[in-house]
Amino acid sequence: MTVPFQINPAPYGNPNGSFDAPATQCAAVIGDRPGVVVITGGKPGGWGCPLSSQVQWLNLSTGATGTTHLSDGLNGIPAQATVNTGIGQVAVILNPVAGIITPGLATFYVP
Repeated sequence: MTVPFQINPAPYGNPNGSFDAPATQCAAVIGDRPGVVVITGGKPGGWGCPLSSQVQWLNLSTGATGTTHLSDGLNGIPAQATVNTGIGQVAVILNPVAGIITPGLATFYVP
């Protein structure tokens, strides 16, 4: 199952964004392996999520937490991070490292 979420830009401190900085599309892919979620782009081929972004997660069912980063997207491989959250309700905050961008948030159940 794929849970889409987006990251909204706030260029120059403008929380409404602009045509120059559209929202980016990310996704959480769950259900392929027990207790594991893959954060990646929500566009075809796994693209669309900001490269090298920080991923913070909290398993609301167990209290487990962690931090990782999306890969850098080099060599034609889309940015992604495999996160071992464990089974339960999980909240993920994705915080791009470049620019003035509002972090993205997603919650979902990891089987």
